[in-house]
Amino acid sequence: MGNESSTSSTSTYREPRTRESIHGGGSSRQSTPQSNSTVPPGAYSVPGSQRRQAQFYVTVPAGIRPGQEFPVIANGQQLMVRCPPGIRPGERIVVSAPRSSQGTQAYMATVPHGVRSGEQFPVLVNNQQLMVTCPPGVRPGMQVRIMVPTSRRGTTSTSGSSPNGGNSTVGTSPHVQPNDTTRSPFGNQMFEVNVPQGVRPGQAFALIANGQRVMVTCPANARPGQKIRFQLPIKLSSDEIQSIKLNYQRDGWVRCLSTDLTFHWVRSEGVPDEEQHVNQKLEWAFEKIAFVRELRVLPAGTSAKATHSLQLVPAKNAALCTVVPAINNGTSLAQELSRYAAMPFQHKEAWFRQQIAKLQVPWEDGHIKINVRRENLLEDSMEATESITQADMRKIFRFEFISEPGVDAGGVAREWFQLVSDTLFNPDFALWSYSSINQMCMQINPSSGIANDEHLRYFHFTGRLLGKALFDRQIVAGHLVRPLYKHILAWPLTVADLEHLDADTFANLCKLKDLDDVEVCCLDFTVTEDHWGTAHTVELKPDGANCSVTNSNVDEYIQLQMRYRLLDRVKEQVKALLVGFYDVVPEALLSVFDFQELELLLCGLPEIDIEDWKRNTEYTGDFERKGASHKVVKWFWEVVVDDFNEEHKARLLQFVTGTSGVPAQGFRALQGNDNNIRKFTVNSIPETVSVFPKAHTCFNRIDLPLYDSKKKLKKFLTMAIQMEATGFDID
Repeated sequence: MGNESSTSSTSTYREPRTRESIHGGGSSRQSTPQSNSTVPPGAYSVPGSQRRQAQFYVTVPAGIRPGQEFPVIANGQQLMVRCPPGIRPGERIVVSAPRSSQGTQAYMATVPHGVRSGEQFPVLVNNQQLMVTCPPGVRPGMQVRIMVPTSRRGTTSTSGSSPNGGNSTVGTSPHVQPNDTTRSPFGNQMFEVNVPQGVRPGQAFALIANGQRVMVTCPANARPGQKIRFQLPIKLSSDEIQSIKLNYQRDGWVRCLSTDLTFHWVRSEGVPDEEQHVNQKLEWAFEKIAFVRELRVLPAGTSAKATHSLQLVPAKNAALCTVVPAINNGTSLAQELSRYAAMPFQHKEAWFRQQIAKLQVPWEDGHIKINVRRENLLEDSMEATESITQADMRKIFRFEFISEPGVDAGGVAREWFQLVSDTLFNPDFALWSYSSINQMCMQINPSSGIANDEHLRYFHFTGRLLGKALFDRQIVAGHLVRPLYKHILAWPLTVADLEHLDADTFANLCKLKDLDDVEVCCLDFTVTEDHWGTAHTVELKPDGANCSVTNSNVDEYIQLQMRYRLLDRVKEQVKALLVGFYDVVPEALLSVFDFQELELLLCGLPEIDIEDWKRNTEYTGDFERKGASHKVVKWFWEVVVDDFNEEHKARLLQFVTGTSGVPAQGFRALQGNDNNIRKFTVNSIPETVSVFPKAHTCFNRIDLPLYDSKKKLKKFLTMAIQMEATGFDID
């Protein structure tokens, strides 16, 4: 009858380790290796489970004799069923069919007049026109049930039909001819209209929809006065397209949509006049210059593996594609991105999870099993993850520690992400080093290649690890420096970001602003790097060692320092990390978040012990004498404890210390940029100096104005912790 049997096998990705496979026969039973201790480390692709048989009742159509086959739709699949001996037309039989990985939905449609058995007629299902074949023995006016399989990833398939005698509304499928039939990159819009009086099936009538004149052909089974639905492509004018923006701002930059359907960074302030004084140009260099990393896929060469290029470009030249082919049928996500980027963090995350669900491969279509040895955890995990194809990175992962019994129901996965990330970001492994201003954050070690010949594979693995953690709602142990989060999000990088990577260079560049003549510093266009005790000179431009920095070229010097410090010296490592990350999560989906929110997504909301925070807080200025008893300080803690949720508390930490992370030893172990203990400090400033609180992340200090009311304190403190990611200059 309708039974199907299938065989499938599981094979390891790594050729040297393809010693055992898992085979399944026609039933749901699977054979597995005798002991997990005999399974070599690696990543194994496990096919979809042998699906349990589902049973369906089917009525034998008229004219079918025993031994003859007839088509049915069972669980979204068209099957040929042979009529058993002794069964007559009109009797019901039970059909067994394998459960499909696709969901199905039933619809009713009336067979139009003039349609005979075997002929096709159109119906509109899920906003798509489907052609349905009239089953044997079904006459015009009878209703048929249509089972439409709908993929878990958002696509809808066409289906056949089987007769059924239920009562339902009539399916309709009008043919629409707009003046411009080009497909809209923004998708389609559904319209509903009543069929005018006097219009017969197959006859066209005109109407105005979405500002355009369209011709709609009346469906075969529609009558005058009946409502029908049709779709038209969404059309936006050039002005409407360019009005779509991502309304987070940073250092005066905002993302605007261009007519090529890519987002571009645009300064919200005007560009200064070219005739300005040199000192004004230097101020522009510090405050206005911004670069964005540009990652491009190079044309395929002899190698089947894609290659990429990475460089810094002026922020205004950077573009972000708004199309993810696997989502919304490849239409632009620009309008959704613009809408959700302006929403609270929880709404952004909910939308992001909806999009991820469209990309995730269902369990029924197979999963990945990763076996690792605890004593060789990092190497085994890297080798296994790197062996997985990009398409399979979106499958569900299951983890197993070899020689350890246990079923991964989520706990083993959490342990794996925690242990691997903790080991990977350990500075002793020499891939990462501490931020120059915050020992809680990690930056790429420029000398990683000297310590590890396979360092680029490890950075690609790091990108996949972070991307998979974000994809699967897992938490990693390592906090990154702000410039790396900006690289992942393709956000503008400014001179201020240098402080997180090289505080001394940043301080020296800041001093140039106060000099009338920069030549007194005797600088040239070179930098000196220390590679494991060996000094190495790098020229920032050709013949840079023989080019002195002067007032006329100091702007170029600052830009070259930015390019080198922010990317060039770790370009290959950053490129590997980004490619690995985007193997899992499409870049466009990340654009609703700012860099602080990305840190919260990857590292989780910290478990903050408020009492420990209070005990290890110091007070200076007017707060020093009364400390926690000062009226403004009391208001501060009342707002933090009573009014701030966990996200706002984490953002306050990010605002003051540069990261949402708390040392394992608690707040007493907070460190400053000199690696010495720098406790959380609340300092007073007059409200006339600044109405907003100011942060000094090098010293873990917040300057709190002497407000005259708790309401005002709450208002400006809440604004301040949001401003850090939305572009207001508050320091």
